[in-house]
Formats: sequence, structure tokens, C-alpha cells
Amino acid sequence: MQELDLMGLKCPLPALRTEKALAALPAGSRLSILADDPLAPLDMTHLCNQGGHALVSATPLSGGGWQFVIRRG
Repeated sequence: MQELDLMGLKCPLPALRTEKALAALPAGSRLSILADDPLAPLDMTHLCNQGGHALVSATPLSGGGWQFVIRRG
């Protein structure tokens, strides 16, 4: 599983970089994303719904932010 560290980036950069990373992966691959933008949970959900991907998990991090796991559709 690839990991994408987007900590410190603000909307819309986390969603745009996630979309670009997913496009480079084969269908069924998983991508782990770390992001601390307050809108990241909403943006990642929207990105998955629009792109046909599956949001496998959205886990809050103890130091702030989130870890998302997305399976490419």
C-alpha cells in the first residue's frame, strides 16, 4: 500500500494530490493518506464518491489530522 503524506496542506491541495496519486495506481490498489486539513474528511468522501473509489477507513490521528485508506475503483 502506498502512503501519501499531505500534512500541512490546505484545501484543495490534499484532494487534488490524492486524485493524481490514485490515477497512477491500478484498479483495486490501496492508498493511505495522512492529512490535517479540517475539510479533509469531507473532501476525501466527495472524491471517492465522484471517482468511483472506496473510502475504506478514516481514522483520527492522536496528534491531529486523519489517516484515510482509499481503494481505487
